Order: sequence, then C-alpha cells, then structure tokens
Amino acid sequence: MNMHKENYSPKLTNEDLAPAKKDWSWYNIFSFWMSDVHSMGGYIVAASLFALGLASWQVFVALIVGIVIVQIAANLVAKPSQVSGVPYAVIARQSFGVYGANIPALIRGLIAVSWYGIQTWLASNALMLIVLKFYPSLSPLTESSFAGLSAIGWICFGIMWILQALVFWKGMNAIKVFIDWAGPLVYVVMFALAAWLISQVGWSNISFNLGGKTLTASEQFAQTLVAIALVVSYFSGPLLNFGDFSRYGKSMKQVKKGNFWGLPFNFVFFSLITVITVSGTYSLFGKIVTDPLETVAMIDNTFAVVLGLLTVLTATIGINIVANFVSAGFDFSNIFPQKLSFRSGGMIAAIGSVLITPWNLFNSPELIHYTLDVLAAFIGPLFGILIADFYLIKKQKVEIDDLFNDKNTGAYWYKNGYNPKAIAALIPAVIVGLVLTLIPSLQHLAPFNWFIGATLGLSFYYFLAREANVKVKVAIPDQS
Repeated sequence: MNMHKENYSPKLTNEDLAPAKKDWSWYNIFSFWMSDVHSMGGYIVAASLFALGLASWQVFVALIVGIVIVQIAANLVAKPSQVSGVPYAVIARQSFGVYGANIPALIRGLIAVSWYGIQTWLASNALMLIVLKFYPSLSPLTESSFAGLSAIGWICFGIMWILQALVFWKGMNAIKVFIDWAGPLVYVVMFALAAWLISQVGWSNISFNLGGKTLTASEQFAQTLVAIALVVSYFSGPLLNFGDFSRYGKSMKQVKKGNFWGLPFNFVFFSLITVITVSGTYSLFGKIVTDPLETVAMIDNTFAVVLGLLTVLTATIGINIVANFVSAGFDFSNIFPQKLSFRSGGMIAAIGSVLITPWNLFNSPELIHYTLDVLAAFIGPLFGILIADFYLIKKQKVEIDDLFNDKNTGAYWYKNGYNPKAIAALIPAVIVGLVLTLIPSLQHLAPFNWFIGATLGLSFYYFLAREANVKVKVAIPDQS
C-alpha cells in the first residue's frame, strides 16, 4: 500500500483524518459494542420487546434476527474504513466526492449533536434525582428555571458535560481504555442486581412473558417485525459511525470476531439479564420497572443506590462518547480540516448540545417517536449509498491517496468536488422516510424507515452510478 501523505491536499486532511495506526484487537471492538448496549437506552429497548405481548420464544427470534442483521451490516460498514484506515467522513468521499462528503458528514454531525445533548440530559436527570434523594435540602433549586431547566438541573447537566469532555479531550487512546472497562463494569452491577432480585422473589417468580396481552397470529407476526425493526433502528446510529472505530482494527478478521461477541452474543445475553431484572421488579414491587435507576432507587440500601448511579452514569458516558462525541469530532473536522481537529470538532458538538436545550426536544413520548423515525430516515439512505458504492460500484477497491486529492486527476474528483449522483440518490430516499414519518396515515411504516431508506439509497445510487467510469488505481487485498 503506497501512500504519499506529503501529496495530500491540506484542504482535505489533518492528523486525525489521515490513515490511522491499526492496533485494536477484537476485544476493543467487543468493548465498543458493550458500551453501546449497556446503557439506559439498551436496557429499555430490551425490556420493551418483552412487553409487546409476544411469547418469549418470539421475542428471542426477533432479538436474534434483528441483531444478526446489525452484525452483517456492521461488517459491511467496517471494511472500507478498516482497509483504508480512515473514518466514515473520509471514506464517504468515494461516493459523494472529496468535498461532497461534507454533506453526509454535516448530517451525521448534527444528529450527533442532538443525541449527545439528549443523552447528557438523561444522565444529568438521573444524577439530579439521586442528589435530591440524599440532599432534600437542595429541593428549592428545582423551583427556579432558565431556558426550561431548573438551577440544579443546570448544575447536574454541567457536571455530566464536563466529565464526558474530559474523557474525550484525552483522545482516542483514553476512549479506548474507558470503553474497555466500562462495559464489563455494567455487567458486574447487572449481575449483582439480578441476583439480589432473584434472592428476594425466588426463581419461580421470574417470567419471560411481561406483556400480558393476547394477540392474534397476524398481530404476533406484525409485532415480531416491529421488534426486529426496533433492534436495528436502535443500533442504526452507532452502525453508521462504526467505521470511525473499525479503522483502528488490526484486520477484518479481528473486527468480525469483535462484532460477533459484541452483538449477537452480548446483546442476547444482556437482554436475558434485563428481563430477569424487570420480571423481578414486577414480582417484588407489583409493577414493571423499565428504568434501571428507578429499580436501584427502590432498594433500601445507600451503597446499592450510589453504585447503581455510578454504573448508569458510566454506561451513559460510554455510549455518548462512542455513538456521538467521536463521530461528531471526525465529521466537523472533515468540513474544515485546516481549522478543526478531532478534539475541536467534538467540542463544537458539545457546545452545540447545550445551545439546542435538549430537554425541550425530548420531553414527550410523541416527540421521542418522531426523533427516532426522522433519525432513521437520514441514516438509512447514507448506509445504502455507502454499501452500494464500495461493494457494487467500486468492487471493494479504494485508492487511499485519492481520498485526499482535490485535483481533477484524482479517482474521486467530480465537478466542483461533488458527485451529483450520490446527492440525487440521497434526497429522494430521505424524503420518502420523512413522508412516512409526518403523514399520519403512513406512520405505521415509519418504524421501518432504516430498512426502507437503506434499500432506496442503495437502489437509487446503483442505478445512477453503475455506468460511471470510476478511476480506481489500487485494490486493497481482502483481509477477511
């Protein structure tokens, strides 16, 4: 692989965007997925599947099918970045053009800003509840508010904001170390919580059917499809971002091994622990509790509450960094490589996450529903275009030097640096997803936005670009 970094255009590169050193093992990839799964969101998604009214075996079929789809998609997304050593924003230059890649980078960056703010606020809200539990004298700080958030809310949000920024500012090595121990720590506490609940209620009172509904055969089939779609949609954000981490993988064999243990094995196992815990809360407290922090708060033990809080906060910091902070750092840096480094790009996202006042964006179930569906409407087409371009058009070939070449001799140079075919494929695919989300009579299809968007993005791009005379000079050998 001959790379000539001295010939890279300064408008397209900096130290963070250039090909990275490949030193991550399968365990580091496994830890990445643990940080994504072991969170409040992962816990609630897993628990909610068992409350859809399906039989336990149907839920596990949905879990396995959904997570295998995610695993296959993760392997597909991983390869272009792993073989080239560059993040998603740079590999997107293959399809969108060396400057056109700023379009998906900006879309992904703005999504990351929103989710970074929302996750930080959810964690800070949990911190606030525990602080008030131990220090009720601070309750007057909840009475005044600014921009929709109370004084103590701002304090807790600020604490979480600073903690995450400190980990991120240390760079990718610090992030690697953090996620390596954060995921296993959550497992330790989850095991302890499940064991405590079983000791209280007995194994005979643990049920894998939490829904309590009676469904017809057609309703069961429809709910199973919805459950599969929920699993894939939950992972759609980190899935598109995965190239930002697979670029560090020692080989595709190592990445695929990490994906197997981190996705099918880890997610199904985590779901089992989750449903045992949720079922235990129903037997012990008389109601289904899908919030792990609320479960911990019900335990009359100060140490358990504090340990549970620290675990939830650790898990939230982990998923926020891997799902939002890192991707935003690379995305914004890609737009202005000379002016923005990975760190400064991430800090822009962090500042933006405050300015959007996320507590006002995520304060109702209806708004949460729209947020998830709109997110999938954008992410699905971007995934489809990436896959169509790398596997169907470029035939898994990439010229690394030309990813950083803004001369018209470059393999990925299009007029003005933008590939109109990729843009033409993206726009209608996104519009279809937004229409399904916003028109009431079509909203029953919105949970499938990722699948629909990925299929349309792939199909539109392949139709438009299949005749393109792509100038690819070097083929990267298959490392699978």
